[in-house]
Amino acid sequence: MVGDGAGDDESSFEPLGRCSVVYYGVGHMLNDITSACWFTYLLVFLTDIGLSPSDAAIVMLSGQMADGFTTIVAGELIDRFGHFKIWHGAGSVLVAVSFSSVFGGCLPCKIFCSNSSTLQTIGYSVFAAIFNVGWAATQVSHMSMVNCITLNSTSRVVLTSCRNAFTMIANLSLYAVAFIVFKISTSVTVIDVENQYRWIAYLSIFIGCCFVAVFHLGTREPRLKKEARAKGYARISWTYWFKKILYYQVAIVYVFSRLVTNVSQAFLAFYVINDLQMTQSSKALVPAIIYICSFIVSILLQEIGWNGRRLKAFYSAGGLLWTICGVGILFLPRSMNSIVYALSILIGAANSLMMVTAVSMQSFLVGEDLNGCAFVYGSLSFLDKISCGLALCALESYQSSTPELRYCNPSYFCFTVTRFGLGLVPAICALVGVLVTCCMKLHAPALNPSMEPLLA
Repeated sequence: MVGDGAGDDESSFEPLGRCSVVYYGVGHMLNDITSACWFTYLLVFLTDIGLSPSDAAIVMLSGQMADGFTTIVAGELIDRFGHFKIWHGAGSVLVAVSFSSVFGGCLPCKIFCSNSSTLQTIGYSVFAAIFNVGWAATQVSHMSMVNCITLNSTSRVVLTSCRNAFTMIANLSLYAVAFIVFKISTSVTVIDVENQYRWIAYLSIFIGCCFVAVFHLGTREPRLKKEARAKGYARISWTYWFKKILYYQVAIVYVFSRLVTNVSQAFLAFYVINDLQMTQSSKALVPAIIYICSFIVSILLQEIGWNGRRLKAFYSAGGLLWTICGVGILFLPRSMNSIVYALSILIGAANSLMMVTAVSMQSFLVGEDLNGCAFVYGSLSFLDKISCGLALCALESYQSSTPELRYCNPSYFCFTVTRFGLGLVPAICALVGVLVTCCMKLHAPALNPSMEPLLA
């Protein structure tokens, strides 16, 4: 733990300036914009170019598995050696180089002059895995950096909230790009589909890299990690965290919150186009509404003084809101598809409430134990990636058994895998998260957040 009493230690409890918060917040933009494209359009893209739902699920799972195992390795190495910015920069380079190949056509198919489904599945799976290795290194370094930038509990939540706000900006940027691309180009052949998504990928990478540059120019290597190592504090072992009940509670809440956002995002485009039979541009417009609302809520959350009780209350509110939305999605008939826009507003607010508070609970768990913070973020991200990959693989493997929607009466709803993935699964996960949150005992922060200014 970081020592007490010294002047430097006292300054680490002071609120952060607005510029420091913003510089940190933009650091995950490349990850966020590529992740939005990954979860929203990967399964749609792969099935559009001819892969079966089960093969598309294998590609998704390969990426999630690579991501999950890399988070463990990256977390351990960061705890041992530090250097957050080096890990962040190296991961960002790998993401930028590999992501275009995920949506850029099957490279092994071109090399071997074959378009067999097996070779396509292998080719896309390899690049999906490479992309997710870089993504995981960037994510773990950026998330664990929060605890080494400041010991002020409210500033930690503010950093997380700002990061979440820029996540919404990244998603909105993606859907703006996708909306324009889908409007100005047609997708008659497989080549047309590949060109559409290739342009979306290239523009996403360009936008994300610009913000990564801002992050590296504006953010210094966190000094608290260096001070902890200089003072000779031992690295915290994994078993230290496994003995804490709060670790398991935070893990459940975080993983189920990620399942809510990622699984729902993956099936949103299918739901809008297939189940509700809305226009092609709607698969960009509906997600955009969700992220506009999430962005607004994230900004508002930065103006609140935070403690454990408020984290639990706001998470519970978001979880219950998602549960209500999930029921609405499950039973919404095609003839009333315009209601999805109202549900999108509520989902956006619920997503922000759940994710800001769920990630902030990790900071409450870490506290001042800085020499083990990367393991916490890495291990929870591992559970998140593996569970999301398995859930999406399982749901997508049953996609082909969905009944023909053209025979479904527009005035009624037909149960499909898409409705279960977008409505039922997130609603159950949100409800479980709320129940676990109610049993949590979050320790009081080091400073009383209601007595201090939010930003210096």
